[in-house]
Amino acid sequence: MLAKGFPSILPDLTLDEALEITKIHSISGLLKNNAIISQRPFRSPHHTISKVSLVGGGRIPKPGEVSLAHLGVLFLDELPEFQKSALEVLRQPIEDQEVTISRVNASLTFPASFTLITSMNPCPCGYLTDPAHECICTPQQIKNYQGKISGPLLDRLDIFVEIPSTTYDELQTKPKGESSSVIKKRVDAARERQNQRYQNLDIFYNAQLTPKLMEIYCKLGPAEENLMKNVYTKMKLSARGYHRILKLARTIADLDGSKTIQVNHLSEAIQYRGMTRLS
Repeated sequence: MLAKGFPSILPDLTLDEALEITKIHSISGLLKNNAIISQRPFRSPHHTISKVSLVGGGRIPKPGEVSLAHLGVLFLDELPEFQKSALEVLRQPIEDQEVTISRVNASLTFPASFTLITSMNPCPCGYLTDPAHECICTPQQIKNYQGKISGPLLDRLDIFVEIPSTTYDELQTKPKGESSSVIKKRVDAARERQNQRYQNLDIFYNAQLTPKLMEIYCKLGPAEENLMKNVYTKMKLSARGYHRILKLARTIADLDGSKTIQVNHLSEAIQYRGMTRLS
């Protein structure tokens, strides 16, 4: 439900973005009534999908799910149930935001700038962290299950959130959260700040920042630098993990309307990396 509602808080498509998405669906034979696509795509393939269908290919190369989700959302439910070979081919599109398919008679590059959302249980039975149920899985079963998600793939994910089980009383009494329209206003404002910041560059949002540009736009103060240094050592971060925390902190600062990354922005971004090593 959360994943399906995610596109509703994303910024509206620009004309150029709509045309780009429409072209991809057109060459895939998925365009209906020759109409321009005006909504961000949401793709949710079944876990039995092959790696060719996921990233694209075939005798005559066609876009896969990563390209059909371009500028939208790719949702992978029950992540460990996907073929490990299929998951591993996601690493390059996530990093490069495009996928190149080479065949004897052609070599084609399709765009693949998507927001990846995944979900999984902590173990095969699903009760490993549930205080109300006893987990019946053996340590080896848990290790094998979680081992289907490789470290390099986890390292490419920015936010990890554990969702606890909900009781009936909580469902009935819990106050309602913000509506998508309210959240979207903050997202639009943050995107506008990024557009202004990068107006003279060939990028549009924080995720596209290179390490060199991050030295300019993700510059940390003394307190933030000290925090990041301690976290880098204690969490044994990779260079990719370090850069992703800074980009996420820059986005959190934009949502907060701050010109600089503050300690609270950095702390929140670090908190979301706490589950990169599954328990």
